[in-house]
Amino acid sequence: MKKNNNNKVFLSGKISSGFAYSHKKFGERFYKLDLMVKRRSGYEDWVPLMVSERLMDVTQDYEGEYIQVNGEFRSYNFHNGNRNRLILTVFAQELKFAEEGDPIEINEIVLDGYICRQPVYRKTPLGREIADFLLAVNRPYGKSDYIPCICWGRNARYASSFEVGKHILISGRIQSREYLKRYSETDREVRTAYEVSINKMEEKE
Repeated sequence: MKKNNNNKVFLSGKISSGFAYSHKKFGERFYKLDLMVKRRSGYEDWVPLMVSERLMDVTQDYEGEYIQVNGEFRSYNFHNGNRNRLILTVFAQELKFAEEGDPIEINEIVLDGYICRQPVYRKTPLGREIADFLLAVNRPYGKSDYIPCICWGRNARYASSFEVGKHILISGRIQSREYLKRYSETDREVRTAYEVSINKMEEKE
């Protein structure tokens, strides 16, 4: 499998779910799995993984085990009736069980892509600066992944000047958060959103 140098994810954390079948491609079955990674603050991020049956024995129960994963952060559109939803998952390319002495919690991502939605800049009631935008990261063979990104402080001010099409390089971590999606006064759904929290960012030519 060809690796994409524009999109690199490094994770180490605890398996927090069983395997759920996702799809089959060229005879290879893929399964969903949740990985829990703690931040330094103690907050837990729940990162969705897509794992091939060729990387793990999907008939076993590994919940509570620690693993290390190298892969890519990918997106696809899920259509359910009249509703479209951007689904994000870490596609595992290399995976191993953590051994004694290995770092327990790692959550690092590096993306090289293009701004494809105008950054939204705002301030919290306490004056903290925030900006978020959508980054298009090209895959080989003409496909792209669309990754929501968020940044704070001076990075937010920096991002606020970006135009659609700007080429940037970012690094940070994948974070999760719950929110309430309202379709109507009576139709609501609790969802989990995934995004890249940016630590470093630079423009590229």
